[in-house]
Amino acid sequence: MAKRLTDISIGKFLLGEGKPPFLIAEMSGNHNQSLERALQIVESAAKSGAHAVKLQTYTADHMTLKSDAQDFKIQDKESLWSGKNLHDLYQEACTPFEWHAPLMKRAQALGMVCFSSPFDPAAVDFLEELQVPCYKIASFELTYFPLLKKIAQTRKPVILSTGMATEEEIQESIEYLTSHGCSQLILLKCTSTYPASPESTNIVTIPDMRNKFNVHVGLSDHTLGSATSVASVAFGAVAIEKHFTLRRADGGVDSAFSMEPEEFLQLSKDVTQAHLSLGKVTYGPQNEREKKSCSFRRSIYVSSDIKQGETLTEKNLKCVRPAFGLPTKNYEMVLGKKAKRPLSFGSPLTAEDFE
Repeated sequence: MAKRLTDISIGKFLLGEGKPPFLIAEMSGNHNQSLERALQIVESAAKSGAHAVKLQTYTADHMTLKSDAQDFKIQDKESLWSGKNLHDLYQEACTPFEWHAPLMKRAQALGMVCFSSPFDPAAVDFLEELQVPCYKIASFELTYFPLLKKIAQTRKPVILSTGMATEEEIQESIEYLTSHGCSQLILLKCTSTYPASPESTNIVTIPDMRNKFNVHVGLSDHTLGSATSVASVAFGAVAIEKHFTLRRADGGVDSAFSMEPEEFLQLSKDVTQAHLSLGKVTYGPQNEREKKSCSFRRSIYVSSDIKQGETLTEKNLKCVRPAFGLPTKNYEMVLGKKAKRPLSFGSPLTAEDFE
């Protein structure tokens, strides 16, 4: 049996084996460059059952070069952002640094934690000033080792998303993080397509990652709907991250694959029920009500009047509900026996009824 991993504390929430999954509402660029809307997203996420709101901390200049060359345009025709210039896209999606403090304050007042994905070492310095409780490393930054080092040196919990990453890349990043001070790590199984298809998500990898890398594992879910997230609970996901918006119809860089408040609330309820249903390995009746249900099993009953000394046969005995007679496993054994006393139709057969 695999060794039980140590629980990880993020703010007031405890993540680990047997704990309710930690639900993260990813704001990303769905604020549409409106602080008022961003604050509404935080409030709506709290009402929808989120435990955390996650931001992204970067500027367009931190992410890429302001160039119109083809290299800096998204070439994938199936992408939601096909043809867009990278600098323009990141300028549209970024969360202004001056918004972080009021967003975090609002989240804390509503009982949530608020943390972020920094995209360069300078962003880590900024987030440290705000005393964030943990860090998320985006899938695309898993191989950005200067960032990994800076985050690890804070010695705070790290959530590392693994979209696109090979087993070797994940192992290398884990070793690098731990060698620079990270002792609390959660991996997120992730498929870095937007949206992702259920068949590309492969959540059966979650327990394999846990056993292979000896860390807690959750899911960064880019599929539409909640089915994949709910299913991940059965595979031991300790955290679930979903993009969140007020209304997809409002637009925004990630709105097409983001959850609306009512959907996230239903996700929260379904995840809770899924977690409760896991329970523990057990057999037999689960409670007094189920014990009572045992009475509706079959047992041996007299199906026509039997005289004293008469032979018990298939014509005067029958296996029926309820279960107040002899168990049906005795049926063949009692056939051919003689009745000790008269037995009336509808009476349960007992061991005292035959020789």
